Amino acid sequence: MGAAVAGWAVAAVLLQVAGLSLFLYGFFPVKPTLWGFSGPESYRMPSCCPVSAGEQEPALPPGQLRSLYRELSGMPPVYHRLVLMVIDGLPAEFVLGKGGKPPSKELMESMPYTQSLLAGCQAAGYHAKAAPPTVTMPRLKAMVSGAIGGFLDVAFNFNTQAFLEDNLLDQLHMIGHKLVMLGDETWIKLFPTLFARQDGVSSFYVRDTVEVDFNVSRHLEFELAAKDWSVLVLHYLGLDHVGHIGGRRSVLMTQKMKEMDDVIRQVHAASLQDNLERTLLVVVSDHGMTEGGNHGGSSYEETDSLALFIGHSVERPHCSPYDHNEALQVDLAPTLALLFGVPIPKNNIGVLLPEVLNSLTDDQKLRTLELNSWQILRLLQAQMPAFCLEDCINSEGGFGIVVHPESIEEKFCHLLSKAFVSHQSSRLHQGSNFKSAEAQCVGTAVENYYGFLRYASEWLSHRATDKPFHLLISAILLMTMSCFFLMGAVSRLFKGQSLSQTDRLSESYLDQRWHLDEVFVLTGIFLYVISLGSSSFVEEEQYTWNFLTSTLYLIFLIKTVQSMLKGSYSTLVHRAEEKSFDGNNFSYATSYELTPGKRDGYKLCTVLIVLVAGRVIRAWHQGGINWVHFPDISKLLAQADSSIVKSLQTISVLAVVALYSVSLMLFRARSKVVIGVWLSHNICGLLVLLHIWENQINTSLPINHSTTSIARLFYVIASVSISATVLASPWIFPIYSKEAKPASSSDSNPVKLLLQQPINAIPLLLIFLQTVSSVAHFSLDKTLHKQWVQVIAMQFLGMAGHFGLGNTNSLASIDVAGAFIASCMFATGTDNWASLFNRPPKPPVGVPTLAVLAHAKSARCPAYPIVPTSEPPSQANLRGCDREAEGFPK
Repeated sequence: MGAAVAGWAVAAVLLQVAGLSLFLYGFFPVKPTLWGFSGPESYRMPSCCPVSAGEQEPALPPGQLRSLYRELSGMPPVYHRLVLMVIDGLPAEFVLGKGGKPPSKELMESMPYTQSLLAGCQAAGYHAKAAPPTVTMPRLKAMVSGAIGGFLDVAFNFNTQAFLEDNLLDQLHMIGHKLVMLGDETWIKLFPTLFARQDGVSSFYVRDTVEVDFNVSRHLEFELAAKDWSVLVLHYLGLDHVGHIGGRRSVLMTQKMKEMDDVIRQVHAASLQDNLERTLLVVVSDHGMTEGGNHGGSSYEETDSLALFIGHSVERPHCSPYDHNEALQVDLAPTLALLFGVPIPKNNIGVLLPEVLNSLTDDQKLRTLELNSWQILRLLQAQMPAFCLEDCINSEGGFGIVVHPESIEEKFCHLLSKAFVSHQSSRLHQGSNFKSAEAQCVGTAVENYYGFLRYASEWLSHRATDKPFHLLISAILLMTMSCFFLMGAVSRLFKGQSLSQTDRLSESYLDQRWHLDEVFVLTGIFLYVISLGSSSFVEEEQYTWNFLTSTLYLIFLIKTVQSMLKGSYSTLVHRAEEKSFDGNNFSYATSYELTPGKRDGYKLCTVLIVLVAGRVIRAWHQGGINWVHFPDISKLLAQADSSIVKSLQTISVLAVVALYSVSLMLFRARSKVVIGVWLSHNICGLLVLLHIWENQINTSLPINHSTTSIARLFYVIASVSISATVLASPWIFPIYSKEAKPASSSDSNPVKLLLQQPINAIPLLLIFLQTVSSVAHFSLDKTLHKQWVQVIAMQFLGMAGHFGLGNTNSLASIDVAGAFIASCMFATGTDNWASLFNRPPKPPVGVPTLAVLAHAKSARCPAYPIVPTSEPPSQANLRGCDREAEGFPK
């Protein structure tokens, strides 16, 4: 029988691994890409024969390559210098409004200079839709390469690797442009050898809303006066950090937008002073943010990013500044490439933005659209090897236009042929006396080109993101077969085994009929698995777990009441518990003699505690995705006085410590290890209380050195306590003893209290109370519910508690600010972390946080001449101007 069980188990594991691998391959498709960088071939019509490695053109020096590109394109570059200003997390509607209406008065007044440029038709703004996942690294890739990434980029966002695909920055570097980067160090990780000067700041210290932008702006005056660079990248993170801390409606949001408006004013004024150098200022955001300030998902608020162009090519006599001009974030790459005279990146699926090309002649506009079409056509040929442009051309040299295209190849051929025919027609009318006919031909050609480009871009976008359902279904079938194999192994394992002494005793007072709680658990699990096939149920999964948990404990309540009414077998139950002291179960109440009446009363109270606590937790956060805007307790507390939230935090910590202490007191054993665990837990609780006292609930104020020291000391004590408990528990609490080790379940609660938002203190207490009450309920009467029902009940509680803390299945609900202290503890040393906030004294209470910037500027070192250094960018960010002594940028 052992060999049979082993065979079933091995088969189940292999099927599970194969199914999971197939599912991951189908769910995270690897989009086909063209390797290498675009070159002179980009300016010629693509042929059906692929270029072999031996036929590729030799590399040219930057000067010659720039001249060659200019000659092949037939037009000079529109601009010579580019300032790419990335305002992380800025929603486009904050600047451009929504639905054709301008933004609110408060938002308009926070960016007066930018609004004046829009009103004066000196800037063109777009709602540039960002593709999910809406996190920084894949969005930066999309802006510089024009290609759409996948959800695997979410993992790479925390460990960014060098970007090797064709992109705009490498193209500019290859023709001799000098690049400078100030801001988010993600750029340095993506392009480690590209920038002549760089000063990176870390994006994960989200409590910092001042230094993270000051370290960028302090170099701005020097760089704007310098003449040696052609591309300046500025990536400001403070506005995104404000959103993570306080949400869209944070009191710091308008102040941070004013700071960004001052930067735009400074850069634009510097570009106007130098008439010899044509400078284009592009203000973009990588993503938007939800009402809570987070991002990562695909909602409108998260994908609504900004693309604002300020330069002579966008100026026009008449405009409607708040028209809802829509674009895609990938459209930035081809637009900038053609404005600066470099080839469009090979894997770009973006389309030229028309309002940015106002300074070009009609012939030049058609030429740029033709180059964009050729680049998209090469990408289509890589996706569909059978598709060839030459098949669209008749033998007589004309274009074969299919009137009713059926296949996708015929559709592309039809659209492309119409564009090329209208382009040729406009060339024939060029220079004629019929200006109206010439303008009509140009307009038709432009419309036909955009018809092909938009259709091809949408098809390629779906091609990169759509998932092969046949692979997903096959993977699910394999994993289902694995479950059946596992069930077979378990059945063979228990088949023929005799019941143990405990099983015989249980059989004497537990009938073998199916009970209501068992039927409900199995039915609930089956319905939950089915619900995962619906996106609506996945988005609102918290309702499923709330229903399952509350209904299951309501059934427990009914069974408890029924057991109270059956007093005939209470004596049998009491004797069974006395004989089960030597088993592996544990009880909080077995150390004391309880009468049947008291025991029933305790059982009833524990179930009621779980039900009442669950109802409060459900009302704390209006979770999910579709109804998150509804009012709830957490939103009321967020608007309440900080002293109320601090009081709730204090009550929660004291209650957790008290519950833990009571649980340890119920054990008869009084070993030194148990006392040590109790002391360490109390010390951790006191440290959390000290942390609450030191760190004001007004999270807009920076965290000082004492706060981080408290956090580090807390983690040291908690880690030692948990490790010692786990290592010593087999010797202190033998598995045949009635004493149990509750520290493993409760030691983590102070950690959660430290990492969670302040408004989640009471829900964490209630979840802990539910856990303790459930364990006590199951321990008071082991005959009332089978063990597997108890295990599943605890699982239901855990899932309901997870969603009760405001979590959802959307990436946007990940609270980056909550994990701030923990991440910095492991990322940096004490001296580095302390020096990050080594600023002048804090302003008086009530002074906005951004006012600290004025104090910092007066006390900081002057603007830098950057000098070489070998120090990592992350360390550079941590020490700020204290890096003077080490020769780092001042």
